[in-house]
Amino acid sequence: MSEIQSPHKIINLISGPRNISTALMYSFGNRKDTSVIDEPFYANYLTTHPLRDHPGKGEILASQPHAFGEVLNEILSKSVEVPYLFVKNMAHHLDQLDWSFLTKFDNLFLIREPKRLIASFAQVIPKPTMLDIGLALEWKIFEYLESKGNNPVVLDSSEILKSPKIVLSKLCAHLNMPFDEDMLSWSAGPRKEDGVWAKYWYKSVHKTTGFTQRKLSEHPFPDHLNELLKEAEGYYNKLKAFTIKAE
Repeated sequence: MSEIQSPHKIINLISGPRNISTALMYSFGNRKDTSVIDEPFYANYLTTHPLRDHPGKGEILASQPHAFGEVLNEILSKSVEVPYLFVKNMAHHLDQLDWSFLTKFDNLFLIREPKRLIASFAQVIPKPTMLDIGLALEWKIFEYLESKGNNPVVLDSSEILKSPKIVLSKLCAHLNMPFDEDMLSWSAGPRKEDGVWAKYWYKSVHKTTGFTQRKLSEHPFPDHLNELLKEAEGYYNKLKAFTIKAE
């Protein structure tokens, strides 16, 4: 593994899917002092989990390096170009990796109420697993980082949406970086940093110009996912105890 010696701050987001992770990436990307990277370990994950069938799998594999070391080197190379680098990761993309590299980053965990998360994800992948939604893995990585003295922070999408300015101001204080009003809004449409998977997952966020509440799904919650929901709620509640509040 490459030695991490970046003089600048790497802000690493570890999120579940169907959250507001892309909006948060756009928020940080709207700062003049910050660059962003969208899910750099996606191709690595699909390579190490060959049975996972994701929309646009072939395009994703062709768009990114597969080897862990190459991905990490790209992150480190980009981090020296700007004061702050924001890296958006899905928790499941970090499965089976050696997490020690994360101890050199400022880590954020993003969670969402499981019933809404699972119902939304199931509209794209009908039979999601605990690995897909990432909550168990988020908790395991959180515990690992705490054991290493990393001091990660947890964000709940519902708290961000209640008051983006308050939560992001508190987050910036935790990260020892100035809050920037530009984080609260951005231009609608795709961004150059979007991964090739954006056309499958980012249609809603491309219509936004800021953090907005999503409409509740009119689809009934699938009965076959009740067991997954019960397990997910346990991990969600553990992480929720550490969240930044909008108050």
